[in-house]
Amino acid sequence: MNSLLRRTSLILAVLALICSSLSAQSIHRLDGSTISSAEIDVTVTRLMQAAEVPGVGIAIFNDSKIAYLKTYGLRDKEKSLPLTPDSVMTAASLTKAAFATMVVDLVRLGGVVDLDKPVYQYLPKPLPEYPFYRDLAGDERYKLITLRMCLDHTTGFPNLRAFTDDHKLNINFTPGSRFAYSGEGILLAQFVVETVTKKSANELMREHIFTPDGMTRSSMVWEERFDSDFANGYDEYGRSLGPERRQTADAAGSMQTTLRDYANFLQAILDGRNPDAKARELMLTPEVQIYEKHEFPSLNTETTDANRGIKLSYGLGWGLYFTPHDRAFFKEGHDEGWRHYAVCFVKSGTGILIMTNSSNGEDIYKALLETLLHNTYTPIEWEQFTPYDQLPPRPPLPQRKEVAVDPKLLDKYVGRYRFSPEIVLAITRQGTTLYVQENDEPKQELGAEGERRFFSKTADDEYSFELDSSGRVTTMILHTDGKDLPMKREE
Repeated sequence: MNSLLRRTSLILAVLALICSSLSAQSIHRLDGSTISSAEIDVTVTRLMQAAEVPGVGIAIFNDSKIAYLKTYGLRDKEKSLPLTPDSVMTAASLTKAAFATMVVDLVRLGGVVDLDKPVYQYLPKPLPEYPFYRDLAGDERYKLITLRMCLDHTTGFPNLRAFTDDHKLNINFTPGSRFAYSGEGILLAQFVVETVTKKSANELMREHIFTPDGMTRSSMVWEERFDSDFANGYDEYGRSLGPERRQTADAAGSMQTTLRDYANFLQAILDGRNPDAKARELMLTPEVQIYEKHEFPSLNTETTDANRGIKLSYGLGWGLYFTPHDRAFFKEGHDEGWRHYAVCFVKSGTGILIMTNSSNGEDIYKALLETLLHNTYTPIEWEQFTPYDQLPPRPPLPQRKEVAVDPKLLDKYVGRYRFSPEIVLAITRQGTTLYVQENDEPKQELGAEGERRFFSKTADDEYSFELDSSGRVTTMILHTDGKDLPMKREE
């Protein structure tokens, strides 16, 4: 036993030395200047305190290698647990870029999938005959959609149907004709490659990305082994949202990963190892020029010339722009409680990965990019990243007066309420308290303001219930962002 402990201590000491070496040297920035680890520490600490970000992870790349890897702050404020390079975090839309890279590897292998073959031709029956795609019946334009369009965001789909007025999937322009960011397009690509390969997205990612790139603490779904070191997400007010224990693989945003793992993934792209240099060039070649003024709302048609100078565009799963220094590929990750950003420069092998467990995380992107990397070319306005010191004052949280509700009445509200084909909210009761849970996301405790009206204790959402003449609950209404979203109760 003593021998085992000595060996374990030695291994931990070596790992600590490696991590120290990755954060102790001077780092080369995009313009050739350098910044010391001490300067990085001061900058990151100052910004996260000013913007109220609990935890930040930073990886910086020089010459296509990880030159700096360090975490700051807390993964769990309530328990004062530090964020570590191996703390599991929800990747949010960084998932899309990793999934697209996997699809490009399938293309590289040849004979598995073709980027330009209409996706419906891969399926044993017409696309609208699948329940998830029944909304496309009567619109033959779905036959134009290819995997290339799914990955470069030109399908014509909305970002997510759940946030359209009718909660239905529709095609808003001729597929392939313009850019409109779409999680729905990525989900269609997932459906196609799973059908063709007869493997789950998690299996495919493990085979083509996680294992080859040394991503030992990454998965498309939550795994029990992550319980040893995971981060909670926090909203703008610092309220804990907990971890996202997703049970279903979602190529648009379910990946669980760490700062170290995603840095390994980016390094594999930069050094031409995975995918190889030829496939990487395919992935990072502009497919569509972007003239839209903002990335979101994705179907907004307002245009601008502001980004012509950097030739803002999209490749396969990655945003692209061009600078006097080098060509860049980038991706954002945005979910409640999680904000991440990655940008790398192909020729020089310079880049940065920023991962945060806070909805305030994107408020420090601009300062981090310009100070740590000397990158002044980021399309900040297009991505709508408002710096923390330019934001209006945060409105105070509403003062709630909670009342007691008879548990027998609470039982009437227990059930499943469908928002859209892919989103179901479940209401459960524990004692005298109701909880709401969206799909596999963490439960939120509800407080009662009346017999039929409740509020989330960890978000700004409110819920009310409608009853029929016999006193049976038929509908739950989510009140959020000034909208009233009705959801029918499922039997």
